[in-house]
This record gives sequence, structure tokens and C-alpha cells, in this order.
Amino acid sequence: MDEERAEVGVGPWEGEWPSDARFDPGLLAEGDRRNVVDRYRYWTVEAIVADLDTRRHPFHVAIENWAHDMNIGSVVRTANAFLAAEVHIVGNRRWNRRGAMVTDRYQHVRHHPTVEDLVSWAAEHDLPVLGVDNLPGSVALEGYPIPRACVLLFGQESVGLSDAARDAAVDVLHIAQFGSTRSINAGAAAAIAMHAWIARHAPGAVQG
Repeated sequence: MDEERAEVGVGPWEGEWPSDARFDPGLLAEGDRRNVVDRYRYWTVEAIVADLDTRRHPFHVAIENWAHDMNIGSVVRTANAFLAAEVHIVGNRRWNRRGAMVTDRYQHVRHHPTVEDLVSWAAEHDLPVLGVDNLPGSVALEGYPIPRACVLLFGQESVGLSDAARDAAVDVLHIAQFGSTRSINAGAAAAIAMHAWIARHAPGAVQG
């Protein structure tokens, strides 16, 4: 089982090498063991990003980072999976990249020192900001008409959205819960909200 897990990806290219500039000579020679879909095997990181840029979805994801939230890496990884336009880190610039599993190489990440900076940027690009938190007066995510172009804003784990983020949001959405805990993990909440966007605007896509 361990040997099977080690054999992720593909080995060295067999036969004549392709002349396409998108291919990485080092990967062609040594094999490509990265966690990428088959269409990107042996491609350079730059070529993969360039191709992704031609078809990114118009939603953005923002997360507040006032105390080095450990969930940010997970959010970046999910944003890459759902092909978000950008991930926005609000607050501290530094974040733990371990959870991203190197997907931050393929996902555009932008920093904003404050929520006000994020809101100003969103206004310049005509993007409504939607908060996601289970607050009194929030609206159910299920069935909500999420705009095609928007910013989904998440608060930090345990404390949720800051007061400034709540005030900036056009609406604050909550995710239906039925158990005993008050909230769910911020990374999980972000994944659910992103998938709600996908279900509404880009259903059915599967990559191998």
C-alpha cells in the first residue's frame, strides 16, 4: 500500500519529447509526481497558471487573518479546486501555507491590510461582498441567489467575521446546521460556500 501511494503521477516521458514550450524538461526527464490533473502532466507551473487564467470563475474568496488563521491554506486549496479568480488575505500578510498543499503556486493570492482596503478594491471592480457567518439576522446560504461575480468573505476561526466585515457585507449568509455545535470549521464553511457558487453557476464540470 505504501509503495502504491508513493507512485503518484507519472514517470519519465517515454519516446520523443514534445516540442511544446509548456512542457518542463526536468519533469519530462524525471517524471511528474505532482498532485495535478492529467491535462497538466509535465507542464511548467507558469504554463498551468496561464491556462487556468483563461477560464477562472469570476468569484473571489476573502478570509480575515488577524491571528495567523490555520485554515487559510485549506481555503486556498479549495479555491484552486473550484477555480476562484483570487484569494484575498485580509489582515496579516503571513499565513501558514502547509494546508495549501502547494496549490498556492497555481492560485492568485492578494493581500489587503484591512477590511476597508478589501471593500475599496471590491467596489472598484463592481463586486458585491457577501459575508459567511452564522450570525443573528443572517440569510440562509441554501437557496440564496449568489451573484456570478462576487467576493465571499469569511471570518477567522472561532471569532467569525469582524465588526468591520459585517458592516461591509451586502448580506451575511449562514450555513444550515443540525447538530450540537454552534459553528463549523472556517475552512469547511468556505468549501461549502464555494461549492454553492459552483452548483449555481458552473455545475457538472469534472477533471481527470
